[in-house]
Amino acid sequence: MAEIDFTTKTGFLCDMDGVIYHGNRLLPGVLEFVQWLRDKDKRFLFLTNASDRSRKELKQKMGRLGIEVEEEHFYTSALATAGFLSTQTPGASAYVVGEAGLINALYDAGITMNDVNPDYVVVGGGSGYDLAKIDKAINFVLAGSRLIGTNPDLNGPGEHGVVAGCGSLVAPIEMAAGTKAYFVGKPNPLMMRRGLKRLGCRREETVIIGDRMDTDIVAGVESEIDTVLVLSGVTSRDDLPHFPYRPRLVLDGVGDVPRSCP
Repeated sequence: MAEIDFTTKTGFLCDMDGVIYHGNRLLPGVLEFVQWLRDKDKRFLFLTNASDRSRKELKQKMGRLGIEVEEEHFYTSALATAGFLSTQTPGASAYVVGEAGLINALYDAGITMNDVNPDYVVVGGGSGYDLAKIDKAINFVLAGSRLIGTNPDLNGPGEHGVVAGCGSLVAPIEMAAGTKAYFVGKPNPLMMRRGLKRLGCRREETVIIGDRMDTDIVAGVESEIDTVLVLSGVTSRDDLPHFPYRPRLVLDGVGDVPRSCP
């Protein structure tokens, strides 16, 4: 694998699940990594496909794990989805299968909740998911509502193993309604461009750090942003030959970033 000179990078787009923590367990080297970002005056954004928590909740979670990070350093697929819908159909309505973080992001973007005849069916992750809601979503889509998924992740790392992701939760609706969802989160380049805009950085001076080849790394490849795969989450080194694209660099965890700099 090629090397990356992190001292020349001004912007860092960093995934959270599998990179910063597993569930409520902070991963090794994260404290050192975040301190290095601050000491070197790097611009950084935690760019996560998770849609269940708001930026305030993510800030509080990081605080409980021992890291103080301001709200403006978080950008979620819920925020990206809300922004996308508000520009596509201002004032639209949605039937939502998801948690408070997604619902609040949609409200803040002017999207109203509608369980009668919504313009969109929006599916996120989390525990707010049951057969009755899925049946309702299927019938809304069959009646003309457009199907949106916050992200295509089929699974993700949890504190006690693998948990189902948004892509798995959307699949029954797609199959029953005979349609395909539009996913807003990574690897959609839309989310990457919005991340760069929030950072105020050009792609050439930015790096994306993630644990998933099928979302984080391919998102960086397709957006022409240097990619770092960390082996602390979903993807293992043995998985790499199965993908037709490669990360620019592979590290055991984010703690290796400051250790690789002079």
